[in-house]
Amino acid sequence: MATLTRTRPPSGPLGRTANGAERAIAPVVLGIIVVGIWQLLAGTGLVEAYLLPSPAAIVDEIVEFWPSMVSAAGITGLNALVGLVAGSLLGIAAALVASTSRPFDGMLAPIVAALAVIPIVALAPVLNTMFGADSQTGRQLIASLAAFVPVFITTARGLRQTQPVHRELMTSFAATRWQVMRTITLPTAVPYTFTGIRLASSLAVISALVAEYFGGPRGGLGGLISSSAASSAYPRAWAYVVAAIALGLAFYLITLALERWVSRRR
Repeated sequence: MATLTRTRPPSGPLGRTANGAERAIAPVVLGIIVVGIWQLLAGTGLVEAYLLPSPAAIVDEIVEFWPSMVSAAGITGLNALVGLVAGSLLGIAAALVASTSRPFDGMLAPIVAALAVIPIVALAPVLNTMFGADSQTGRQLIASLAAFVPVFITTARGLRQTQPVHRELMTSFAATRWQVMRTITLPTAVPYTFTGIRLASSLAVISALVAEYFGGPRGGLGGLISSSAASSAYPRAWAYVVAAIALGLAFYLITLALERWVSRRR
């Protein structure tokens, strides 16, 4: 009696390449469809230009103001980068101390909870006034506060993921606390830390961008978006919004690539 056999689809390198191509092509196709519908709505007059300029008008503004967009992205990006690095280092250091000191952990938890809910729109004018109208320090501090919270939370969680049996094994070999931390606890927490840094990268850009709306030196993307909208140059304002989106994606992709590079070397 003949038996039926079920054939499986190929799961070799070609199959993996096809799956990877599908994941890359799908968002591109969706983006093209969305932009096409957007252009159609704007071109037919169903949506007023001051509400939603057409993609063609935005592209024209990008071409015309490309040098200023690059310069503004550099200013905002530098503030976000300084904030991301400072906030990440502080978050990691605070999580390390909290993992080794229960009193400090209990004391730091409500502070982190309070920092997580501080509104940027209220803090930005205060810091810009405190450090002066020509200083970028206030914006960098806001970005560092935004980056600190997710990095601290994820790192603290990662430091608590070490299995007790592993710590007991190291103790049986007379390992010191630092040796246990270096060989078991820190490697276990690395993926959690990079997850926090990846989340913090976008938050740092958003925070630096929003902080530029409320005083301080001009020239960043946030200030140019605000001034363009105030002068009714809506396509130009959207062009700077596109630049801000590109900056945020660049931060995210760089931190994602760094995470994968570190993971391969572990």
